[in-house]
Amino acid sequence: MNTAMYEAATSRQIFGYVLILVAGVVLVGGLIWAFRLGFKVRQREPAPPRPEEQPKLPPTGPVHETSEMRAPRDVPRTGEESERLTPHQLNNIRSQRADDQRRPRWSPGSSGSFGGGGGGRT
Repeated sequence: MNTAMYEAATSRQIFGYVLILVAGVVLVGGLIWAFRLGFKVRQREPAPPRPEEQPKLPPTGPVHETSEMRAPRDVPRTGEESERLTPHQLNNIRSQRADDQRRPRWSPGSSGSFGGGGGGRT
């Protein structure tokens, strides 16, 4: 009675070990296939540019960004008070270059932010 029980337990154990082994082999095979597929795809891609193919600076030197203060444009007015503007008449209302190009700074004596703990202007 005990030997039959051990034999049944052993056959289940062996089946579990074989199942784990087969799953491991399938997993390793999948990883090898994915690696080979990635290698083939990479070989089809163009090679990285050589140093002489790299972009060069323009003869005038590096291009710098510009910074300017912008001011909003006014919404166009109609000829009569009773007439309305439709959206297609508004077009794209952009900003324009401001006359005053000084950057806004904090006023002297004001706190830096709301709730900053400073005394503010008194």
